[in-house]
Amino acid sequence: MSGERTNIEQLISSSERIGTIGSPSSTSGLSLDILGTAVGKKLVGELAFFRFSQDGKPHYALGQITEVQLKNIWLEDPTMRSLARQRGQVNPVSGQQDTHLGDMTVSAVFSDDANRFEPSILGTVPATGTFIHLATDQILDRLLERYQDEIFYLGYVYGSTPKLPLWFKHFGTEPHGAGEAYHLGIFGKTGSGKSVLAKMILLAYARYSDMAIFVIDPQGEFSKDISGQLAMEGFPLHLGNILKSLNKNVIPISVINLVLDRWDLFEHILAQSDFFERLAIHTADKKMLAAEVLRENLERRHVRLSDLHTQEAFQTTWSILQEERVLKQIYSGAEYRNRLLDMINQTDSNDHYQTYWLPVCRLFQSNRQNAVTVDSLLRQAFTQQQTKPVIIVNVSREKARKDDFYWNDIIQALVIKRLLDGINLQAESNYQGNRSLNTLVIIDEAHRFAPREKPEQEELKQVGETLVRASKETRKYGLGWMFISQTLSSLHREIIGQLRTFFFGFGLALGTEFMSLKEIVGGDPNALKLYQSFRDPHSTFDIASRQYSFMTIGPVSPLSFAGTPLFLTAFNTPEEFLRINKLGL
Repeated sequence: MSGERTNIEQLISSSERIGTIGSPSSTSGLSLDILGTAVGKKLVGELAFFRFSQDGKPHYALGQITEVQLKNIWLEDPTMRSLARQRGQVNPVSGQQDTHLGDMTVSAVFSDDANRFEPSILGTVPATGTFIHLATDQILDRLLERYQDEIFYLGYVYGSTPKLPLWFKHFGTEPHGAGEAYHLGIFGKTGSGKSVLAKMILLAYARYSDMAIFVIDPQGEFSKDISGQLAMEGFPLHLGNILKSLNKNVIPISVINLVLDRWDLFEHILAQSDFFERLAIHTADKKMLAAEVLRENLERRHVRLSDLHTQEAFQTTWSILQEERVLKQIYSGAEYRNRLLDMINQTDSNDHYQTYWLPVCRLFQSNRQNAVTVDSLLRQAFTQQQTKPVIIVNVSREKARKDDFYWNDIIQALVIKRLLDGINLQAESNYQGNRSLNTLVIIDEAHRFAPREKPEQEELKQVGETLVRASKETRKYGLGWMFISQTLSSLHREIIGQLRTFFFGFGLALGTEFMSLKEIVGGDPNALKLYQSFRDPHSTFDIASRQYSFMTIGPVSPLSFAGTPLFLTAFNTPEEFLRINKLGL
């Protein structure tokens, strides 16, 4: 027997026994007879393993204990039950004749092939009496030693002490690559820890120098962490410092330095603003027509999009609106044309410029400090370079209004669609050149932009359609998506159908959310019961004792290739997360 083989056997012999395989058991689920020495332990959620022989080779199976039941067949007799009701206990039956039964779902099996551990399947049911042991970090490290440089940790096995090994492969064909992109989803109500988990996963992918990460940040959550502001949920990771230690170039972009670079965007945003409303053009179709006519005339006079914010460009605009030819294009009736002309003549042009024109046109102003156009930003992210950047685009309402830009949900949707279209175009271009984009795009608040029900606003509808189409088409381009959402039932069904890896935090155990969760899990009752045992992180007495628990499904762990759910409790201090993943600054 080799030294390596002796090592795994020694680890098994020194690990704690908690039970044996009982009857009935099957390859899809095992019944456990809990040992008397373990009945007082907390077993639900524990990662356990057992050794068995299959095809003449030693095998090691791992899984989580999902439920523990107490049975006492004597007390199930009506007469004994009546006595127990009267006396409380029936000696020597109560307590002495109790049996504890557990349910275990196997998630991974490894075969020992000449001291080399290979993935396998549970193709037979081991004999009753086979000992079940508690897994330890040492045993997991031994089984997964070939993959140690790929392993990443987000937390511990739920309800247990070993760290849960995960892996996040980049989307290229180089070492540690998946060969294609895949999509992820993180779901949980506010305060469930999903934002912190998303940042941890971002750092897992940031370890790869040739992988770009693009974050669309509609609430400024990621941007605040980059700038070192305190997190409202979970803990601050100080992403900027960690990414710097990984030699990643971080490009934080906000509304104040993102330059919009399309005339159709200007036309749409101007029509959405109060610019024409204040000139007595009230109907939506007339506003769109006026914006279209104005745009055509500005382009005909060779006014540049980036110069629209100037007084000179505004004076040109003001004179265009007073031309008879233009008035006729907007209104066919003389009465309406005269009313519009009167409003233009009566309006203080300087005030109209400052109040209604400038906030819109500043979005297209290129001479702002650290300004970058959308096209330039995308080229910077996706051009072939040795180390690709992490780009975080803050499109929050708070940031826009603070810096006196015209902004609302419609404008936000238009800008996000411009970014999405540009990213998809870059992916197609790289694919035509036989290059993988190798990029992860993170969308926060995804349920707002790709809702299950069609939104009333056409702009939001277009964003949703773009995301649905991208989730179906971009995997082969090396472009993957991570959708972060407070709700599962309201995210577009077709996007959910394209997700490969799921993380479910607290808050999806009721109503339509639970029904949607049940569809994804496949109705596994034990997994759902374990998920329902998650505590609200905010129910603890203090911040330090909060636990952020998640159920994950998909090929995200070397322990999940059987397709069964895994459960974890995320790290709740940044120091622990950084130390264990060797992300020292």
